[in-house]
Amino acid sequence: MEDDFRLKGFSKDKRADLLQVVIGLAVTREGIPIRSWVWPGNTSDISVVEEVKRDLNGWKLGRVISVMDRGFSSEENLRYLQRAGGHYIVGEKMRSGKGDTEEALSRKGRYSPVRDNLHLKEIIVGEGEARKRYVLVYNPQEAKREKAKRDEITKNLTEELKSLKQLPSQAHTKAACKLRANPVYGKYIQQLKDGRLKLNKSAIEREERYDGKYLIRTSDDTLSSEDVALGYKQLVDVENAFRTLKTTLELRPMYHRKEERIRSHIFLCWLALLLVRIAERRTGMTCSKIRNELERIQLGHFSVNKNEVHKSTELTVKQREILSKLKVETPPTYFEIQQNT
Repeated sequence: MEDDFRLKGFSKDKRADLLQVVIGLAVTREGIPIRSWVWPGNTSDISVVEEVKRDLNGWKLGRVISVMDRGFSSEENLRYLQRAGGHYIVGEKMRSGKGDTEEALSRKGRYSPVRDNLHLKEIIVGEGEARKRYVLVYNPQEAKREKAKRDEITKNLTEELKSLKQLPSQAHTKAACKLRANPVYGKYIQQLKDGRLKLNKSAIEREERYDGKYLIRTSDDTLSSEDVALGYKQLVDVENAFRTLKTTLELRPMYHRKEERIRSHIFLCWLALLLVRIAERRTGMTCSKIRNELERIQLGHFSVNKNEVHKSTELTVKQREILSKLKVETPPTYFEIQQNT
């Protein structure tokens, strides 16, 4: 029987040679997963927007604001998300070269500091129905990290170019071709008319323009700029949810072939993720810290004159606090006592 569910597709791990299925998650503002979807492995992200919105609308939610990354920002998707009073918060590709994006990035004006690492600037492009609302976010700490990283790349690249010992109008060596094709160094290299490779200072200056910044677009005028920026950062919660599924909950590798078993496996992992996130919200601790603390509770088996006793270790203050917040009864001190008669 032909397998039409496990298919090769757009692998996030860049492994186009492996079979896969595509998983979608919806999470609340607090990061609690409320819905999961599973699609055939060759499903593209963009093609599922309509289904997800339709399913969420079926819950008769009063107001749905869809938060999506740059891969979903096609005009067709954005128009669809605005149906039935819906709105969107979506990331824009800053290097796309689109006129509206370039205008938003080049618009002058001061940033308003919201937090130490969050500065915002609201930008309106166009008028009337063509009006678009953008929020340009600037993170000074991230800008410093990106500049330091690029300075290190530039330093290493300068040394690599010196080691080539290039001569005018000379054919490129394998080392020169490899350097130019390098995914990290290549964009900072330019070729002169005589064939020599040189550090592209203009490209370095262009990259500085984007340090610590990301651009967000929204259709909701009732949200403050801060709410837009913080709403977009919820994508981190989604990414963390997938990371927990893949690592802590061991979603993969999957050894099922039938579709119903694959869906059941993913559904059980989703339920486990739901419990993990609720436990983290109630305790204010990560799942690993909760587990490490509770794993210290031990059950001892003692035997005296053929009398058997099963006794748990005394709970610490922290362990009692965790169990109380999770509304779990504390284990009894003595589990079982068997007297020799």
